[in-house]
Amino acid sequence: MPARKSDQAGTPAKKASAARKPAAKKAAAAKAAAKSAAAKKTARKPAESAPKKTAKPKSRPAPAIVPGRKERRGVVVSAAMDKTIVVRIDAVRSHEKYRKVVRRSSRLHAHDEHNAAAVGDVVRVVETRPLSATKHWRLLEVLEKAK
Repeated sequence: MPARKSDQAGTPAKKASAARKPAAKKAAAAKAAAKSAAAKKTARKPAESAPKKTAKPKSRPAPAIVPGRKERRGVVVSAAMDKTIVVRIDAVRSHEKYRKVVRRSSRLHAHDEHNAAAVGDVVRVVETRPLSATKHWRLLEVLEKAK
């Protein structure tokens, strides 16, 4: 039988890995101490945190185009509801057979978060997820105010 490496007590000798060497232990301890000190610096106590600012409504400028979404331009015909406007979309087309100009219009409900639009305004609306039973559009910007 081959002889095993063992110390005098009869138990197998422990491997000398990097974690068990004294120099490696000191380096690992120093690294852990530096890490915890950095964590303490970044972590703030609730009492030391800066005072919270009052929440302002997010008013981003309207994007030129919204990719993947339908966009329409129309006239506001009703703004009586809170945060909702009714927009009339006019379509002017030529009749397929008789070539006469035919005017058609459709009405849609749009979400107006800040009640910015009034009756007679020309607005830009963009398609969005269903917000209610009839509201599937969102106001992007008011292009022209009513006179």
